[in-house]
Amino acid sequence: MKQSEYNLTRGAVHTLLVRFALPLFFSNLLQACYNIADMVIVGRFVGSAGVAAVSNASTLCFIVTSIGIGIAVGGTVLAAKFRGAGNTRAERDIVGTLFTVMVLAALPVSLCSYTLSRHLFLQLAVPPEALDEACNYIKIQSFGTIFVFGYNAIGALLRGFGDSQRPLIFISIATGINIILDLLLVGIMKMGTAGAAQATVTAQGSALLIALAFLKKQGFFAGYRLQNFLPNPRQTVEILKVGIPSMLQLVVINIAFLLVGGMFNQYGVTAAAAAGIGLKISTLAGMPCWAVGQAVTAMAAQNLGAGKVARTAATIRNGILLSLAATGSAVLMIQLFAEPLIGYFDSDPEVIRSGVLYLRIFSSWSGVAYAVMYTCDAFATGTGAPSLALFNAMLEALLLRLPLCWFFGTHLEMGFSGICWGMALSTLPPAVIGAAYYKRGKWRNRADNY
Repeated sequence: MKQSEYNLTRGAVHTLLVRFALPLFFSNLLQACYNIADMVIVGRFVGSAGVAAVSNASTLCFIVTSIGIGIAVGGTVLAAKFRGAGNTRAERDIVGTLFTVMVLAALPVSLCSYTLSRHLFLQLAVPPEALDEACNYIKIQSFGTIFVFGYNAIGALLRGFGDSQRPLIFISIATGINIILDLLLVGIMKMGTAGAAQATVTAQGSALLIALAFLKKQGFFAGYRLQNFLPNPRQTVEILKVGIPSMLQLVVINIAFLLVGGMFNQYGVTAAAAAGIGLKISTLAGMPCWAVGQAVTAMAAQNLGAGKVARTAATIRNGILLSLAATGSAVLMIQLFAEPLIGYFDSDPEVIRSGVLYLRIFSSWSGVAYAVMYTCDAFATGTGAPSLALFNAMLEALLLRLPLCWFFGTHLEMGFSGICWGMALSTLPPAVIGAAYYKRGKWRNRADNY
């Protein structure tokens, strides 16, 4: 076993979770820096219209990325299952199968994002002064879709095999490239949002090439031939059985954020910029529980694959506690430093005022409920119930968030703050449902057939 890989079926559960989740957290944080760097630098050199453009375009980018990440989750679960069961031949087959599936998925997704973006932005009432910039941004980003999908395939496999360290190395290099190019293309060459998009696509391509080169040097692909990348039909079905619900879960969540962004757009470019910045900061607060959730998915799948039911249960218990502690700390820091955080992105006083209001309402106690919901959904995915995670996502995003945002924002005429309250309240019921899935314990019956 390689030094960077952990056997997640042995050792203290809480220690392994922390060790495995920490690199995932920093990887997620650095990946978010792609877009945050775009927003900060565009905000400094282009202004609020540029921030609104990047904010709206980035939400669509997240939907595209979510498709790749969701499908890749199927690869993580399957790789972890084979690693837990000690099936080395199946481990080898899953590599080629996942790569082929991801490439085939990337092509139509890239085409759709390129051709449909303007129509979508018009429907979402993107402010006129930001519309062309948003369209240019997403069209350039669409050329990087295959890089994003390829990189996520690598990350998914490594996580499934118990390695969360090497993806951190790859993304660290790519983030540095992105920031340097942002400063060069946007700050010095004055290329605006198009320059920021080009910087991000270049960094994404770099992440994939660096990952492939490093893994090849380490012998990860030793003995592979072209025929090894012909998809295994059975594994393809298993990947998609987990990957499609996971993909839909992430897509539904991001579509809801996109539609909520359309509600904020109705209040003008200042409100759109404030909401976009607030969402980026709230995303940072959610990253600790995302990392824990990814670790829980891999660890639960490995242990259930090994038939270790008690250890699987300990994984979710420790995961919830770790998520609550990490997310609670992040929320506290955001509440203490809300104003300077918003001001770092945009110095407009009205943007700062509205952005702080967003954080006071949305990035507060609802973050704690979100941590429970996300960790339990990740556990459900790792234990063979991705449909539960999808149901929770649809409940939170479509059946609660959108109606509540409309009810408070439009029906009660609370405006900007009403939309924020609708977002905050939507996380509570799904958190209860996720916790109930663990407590009822039906997932234990899957150990024999996993």
